[in-house]
Amino acid sequence: MQESLLKVRNLRTTFQIGEKKLCAVDGINLNIKYAGTNAIVGESGCGKSVTLLSILRLIQTPPGRIDAKQILFEGRNLLRLSEKEMREIRGNEIAMIFQEPMSSLNPVFKVGDQIIEAITLHQDVNRREAMDRAIEMLRLVRIPDPEKRLQDYPHQMSGGMRQRVMIAMALSCHPKLLLADEPTTALDVSIQAQILELIRQLKHDLGMAILLVTHDLAVVAELAQRTVVMYSGKIMEEADVFSIFSSPLHPYTEGLLKSMPRLDEEVKQLHVIEGFVPDAISFPEGCRFHPRCTYATDECKEIEPILRQIAPGHLVACHIAEKRVRDAD
Repeated sequence: MQESLLKVRNLRTTFQIGEKKLCAVDGINLNIKYAGTNAIVGESGCGKSVTLLSILRLIQTPPGRIDAKQILFEGRNLLRLSEKEMREIRGNEIAMIFQEPMSSLNPVFKVGDQIIEAITLHQDVNRREAMDRAIEMLRLVRIPDPEKRLQDYPHQMSGGMRQRVMIAMALSCHPKLLLADEPTTALDVSIQAQILELIRQLKHDLGMAILLVTHDLAVVAELAQRTVVMYSGKIMEEADVFSIFSSPLHPYTEGLLKSMPRLDEEVKQLHVIEGFVPDAISFPEGCRFHPRCTYATDECKEIEPILRQIAPGHLVACHIAEKRVRDAD
């Protein structure tokens, strides 16, 4: 068996907006191991969701364009597959939980019919067998009275229930890789905790890998083993989740962590990263984070840093990171 389930090499996704080209994802590399859990974290607009959609080739062309050296899934380059072959992979071997379940579920069809369709599309089963599988999946995601809830329309369910239906649909064909785009957005804290525990348990039971996208560092701490921090379409830092939280090396990661409320500290006002995410049509010269960085030097303003290994397994795109590590020693 290969060590990596998914390898993404130099992924670049752009959109042609009139005469201007918007670069949403710029040179992303990812390595997802079998049964591993990786997270991509960053502010809204940094390219997290576009990265997931690019992996599944769900970017509309035009105006979008996906360029990458490789997107290898179990050794197959997804960029070289036909659309028919990609349809066989989507939902079957690679499944995705989209950000907003109400807009992802079709409001005019019963949730049971939508799950059954996903199963019959990819599995060699009849409708009765697909219905039994759908009931089994709803029971697996802890929806009470699943036989009855199969007959419900999406609007008859709460946000938490709809999210569980989306998870059931995504996992109905037992995928090897689950792409989860903000799976707990717009859910209250108690429901969020239930969904996270559910995803963790299903990962354990089904042995699948997860690539999680979120802006919530608490969700990262709860689920991920390895974390990628993105900003303006680029990876700023990548390391195991413990290193990201205990010893962040990029000023952006440091700022994100400082902005989190802590139970062991009483503060009057949370830390705020000054400034705004730059326009993707015209990124600043040098490091894309330098206009908001309190450590920025002239070098940061003129030369774009390269993502490189600073400590074992810890990659950072920052001119001052090595100096900060030396000073810490």
